[in-house]
Amino acid sequence: MLIPLELAQLSAQLSDLSSHDIEVAETLIGVIRFLLIFVAARTLAEILVRFQLPTILGELVAGVIIGASGLHLVVPPETQVHLSEGFNALIAGLASIPPESIPEIYNETFPSLQAVATLGLYALLFLTGLESELDDLVAVGGQAFTVAVAGVVLPFALGTAGLMVFFDVDLIPAVFAGASMTATSIGITASVFGELGYLKTREGQIVIGAAVLDDILGIVILAVVVSLAAGGSFSIAPILKLVAAAIIFVVAAVGLSRTAAPAFDWLIDQLKAPGEVLVASFVILSFSCFAATAIGLEAALGAFAAGLILSGSKHNHAIQQAVLPIVTLFATIFFVLVGAGMDLSVINPIDPASRSALVVAGFLLVIAIVGKIAAGWAFVSDQPTKRLVVGLGMMPRGEVGLIFLGLGTSAGLLSPSLEAAILLMVIGTTFLAPVLLRLVLGGDKPDGGDTVDDTVAADPVGLV
Repeated sequence: MLIPLELAQLSAQLSDLSSHDIEVAETLIGVIRFLLIFVAARTLAEILVRFQLPTILGELVAGVIIGASGLHLVVPPETQVHLSEGFNALIAGLASIPPESIPEIYNETFPSLQAVATLGLYALLFLTGLESELDDLVAVGGQAFTVAVAGVVLPFALGTAGLMVFFDVDLIPAVFAGASMTATSIGITASVFGELGYLKTREGQIVIGAAVLDDILGIVILAVVVSLAAGGSFSIAPILKLVAAAIIFVVAAVGLSRTAAPAFDWLIDQLKAPGEVLVASFVILSFSCFAATAIGLEAALGAFAAGLILSGSKHNHAIQQAVLPIVTLFATIFFVLVGAGMDLSVINPIDPASRSALVVAGFLLVIAIVGKIAAGWAFVSDQPTKRLVVGLGMMPRGEVGLIFLGLGTSAGLLSPSLEAAILLMVIGTTFLAPVLLRLVLGGDKPDGGDTVDDTVAADPVGLV
């Protein structure tokens, strides 16, 4: 870590450089970061997809390899990890500036990369809301609701209480870690059910409906926790105010999906210039993020709500197709940066000081699995239902869990060991769920007699 005297010396050196040389260095750094991110992410994604595993995990692992825990090529400034000497020497030689000046230029330009990653996060959450089949919730509404509530309450309560009681974790980090276990990846579960022919069964629709509700409840909890953490207190009045605001915000978004979507469709029909669907959608996205932030909530909740609002649009498919390339590019950057900021040295099993973090990770993984499987028994049904299938279908955290982790990291709520523990929990549940579902359902065929007419598109985002 640089001391103030060293920083002053570097600033003096930069002031002696020509603006052209600095601009060349900034351009080279920006371009090579994009090159490293996309090549590493796609390479790992191509490997994982051949094993029928979520490509999003490849993006995360790519970040770990090129980031603070690996080659030190893409290093967020807050990690305080030194850049690779080879990286410094390459940029310095090409830009004709001293190598010791490169880290400061690198850190000054990093916020622009983070801004692009944030756009990818908002676009991904927008697409998640857009894919939410609200009508499907009605068909299995009661069962889906109870499964969703149990799937949120059990991991959240057990995880938060366990971290505080057994591991002496502070309240806000413990609550955030508990909140990170509430999510369910719609894309991963829908893809596995679709592959096995179970998507239209009662079990499949209960899980999909509950996963949608889980995302809503989880993101509401996340918005409340991050907002409270920013204020530095955890008193009852602000909690109730934020929870009420978040619930009203989401309920309003669901209501607007019925009333505002037709007005949006009319507007799209009137526009003739190219790109009207994408631009109009991002206007709604931006306004919703602004509105959420203005009332004290997370912009991420606004992005998800914008997707819910437009989920009832007749142009839903066209919006998804327009937004998908942005998600593919920019959400990749977001997940790579999440991995790049991870310090996995805190879970080194060889180091005795790191073993406590591994114990925390094991605890979170067990609670994450048990909490969701138990949710499969949390509903009443007079028709035969494979409850273990429902529980296993709720298990994978996938991209939603990583979104939670990324927001917690960017908000500075988590210690390095807790970050790593949550990361292992997300990876563990995401890997295990498809495997266990295939083992449980692989030899069975749905009877076809107890299905719901509507289907949910399996993984249009390309997460698996």
